[in-house]
Amino acid sequence: MTIPSEYHYIIIGGGIAGSVVASRLHERLPHLSILLIEAGPDVVDNPLVTEIKNAFDVVGSELDWAYSSVPQKHLDNRVSTSVAGKALGGGSAINYFGWVRGDASDYNAWGKLVGDTRWSYEGFLPYFRKIENYHTKDVDINQHGYEGPMHTQSAASKNGGFPLRKQLFSAWESVGLKFNPDVNSGSPQGICGIVDNLNDGARQIASSVYPLSGVQVLTNTLAASILISSDGTTKTAKGVKLADGRVFTATEEVILSAGAIATPQLLLLSGIGAAEDLKIHGIDQVVDAPEVGKNLHNHMCVSQWWELRHPEEGLAIGSPKFNYKLLEQGFAGDWNVVQTSPHDGLKKALAVDEDGVDDSHPLLSPPRSQTESFMIYAAANEADPVIPADGSHVTTTIMSMLPTSRGSVKLASSDPTAAPLFDPNYYATEADRYVMRTALRKMMHVMMNTKDGQAMLKGVETVSQGRSPLSPESSDEEIDKLVRERATGISHSAGTAAMGKVVNNNLHVYGVRALRVVDASIMPLPIAGHIQACVYALAEQAVDIIVGERGN
Repeated sequence: MTIPSEYHYIIIGGGIAGSVVASRLHERLPHLSILLIEAGPDVVDNPLVTEIKNAFDVVGSELDWAYSSVPQKHLDNRVSTSVAGKALGGGSAINYFGWVRGDASDYNAWGKLVGDTRWSYEGFLPYFRKIENYHTKDVDINQHGYEGPMHTQSAASKNGGFPLRKQLFSAWESVGLKFNPDVNSGSPQGICGIVDNLNDGARQIASSVYPLSGVQVLTNTLAASILISSDGTTKTAKGVKLADGRVFTATEEVILSAGAIATPQLLLLSGIGAAEDLKIHGIDQVVDAPEVGKNLHNHMCVSQWWELRHPEEGLAIGSPKFNYKLLEQGFAGDWNVVQTSPHDGLKKALAVDEDGVDDSHPLLSPPRSQTESFMIYAAANEADPVIPADGSHVTTTIMSMLPTSRGSVKLASSDPTAAPLFDPNYYATEADRYVMRTALRKMMHVMMNTKDGQAMLKGVETVSQGRSPLSPESSDEEIDKLVRERATGISHSAGTAAMGKVVNNNLHVYGVRALRVVDASIMPLPIAGHIQACVYALAEQAVDIIVGERGN
């Protein structure tokens, strides 16, 4: 089928942000033509995506970019894989559904950094509400929306939870954590019910929740570069060249929404970047933008496995007695535990990494949401240690939410089909090491030393033969060794076209007219949440900015 070669707006990347922007722009400006280009397929009828029992299988499939990092020097030179959706709907087609906005302090730090309250928590809140069809009104309803397109839920809370729900809550409560009825209130610290964006057990794909009727969509189509013209003084984005050689032009704007790894890759392929990074690949510099691909931040996690004291009671996946009916409705867990880190220890660690750290440091005041911890009622591992999926074990996981380590995305080649060099630089700072050590010690104390932890579990983590299990008393060196051997990245990469460095507060790329970035790349700082909620909201705000600039 032949389609027009010229459009008012061209959006590169049909993931969460691209789908929202395309849908809302058409809704607001129906007289204008929009082209949405997506490298992956339409998966609205693909059971690998639509049936949540396949959630673990879709990761690593043909619908996952599965970016491999360069060897991570602080993780024993291991290669880490970053999941990224290669499908219309992007991450919403392959993620694990977590719907956690993050802490208001995270957004306020962002707004303060760029000097613009639109990017503070109060600036984001109208968009969080606009997105949402929240699952309960037993919270502060001013924090939530109830008429938006995105259903959110806490299936375990609504349906009474899994068998270990009460014991696990009591274990955390016994060490001073308090119940928090709403992880998405802007104040997430405490013991919170897990919230996801499933709708009655069904995955909600961005490209379906935000309908694309009226938008010209090209799937299975890879963009190669952005076309930029120059009149000698002003550079202007004019369109896109595809990997197959086709060219499409835009009369209004090109909007780049390819994600935190592919967006900087496309900017660099288009000659927007540091001269030295471009020259080695034979690419002429069009715009001097040395921060493109820098400032990469991502959440890192570490898991441990624990043998259940009474697996015969059907407490975990693999047991025939497990509550599979509830599992069909949502995540195999009950609680998110969001915590800060001890002030004095964190201050000391920050002082190792930075000069002039005092109590006004943004990671110290107010106390920030440094980690998220949870227990998954499942455990299956093929190596180190080998654990059968028989319902005998559970998994605990700690996510480091506000890392100070920063990485980069660089070109490996001028070939747009070649994966870029992805270096998250995990665990590079003393602050990150302190936060993870402290959280692991707390988790082990709860699992091993509390009355309820001892009632649930046999007492020590399950480890490979010949290896000694850790305990809360383990040394920093012993804990760091575990982290280096086992830590992995979460699919929350962001920051590689950061606001204030690569784009301005209205998302325009510095030095180029008619080119914006709208995706997680713009996030200058980490958010202590599962970033899909933030990406939906920033895309909604982007549409208001675009339409507002037109005077519509």
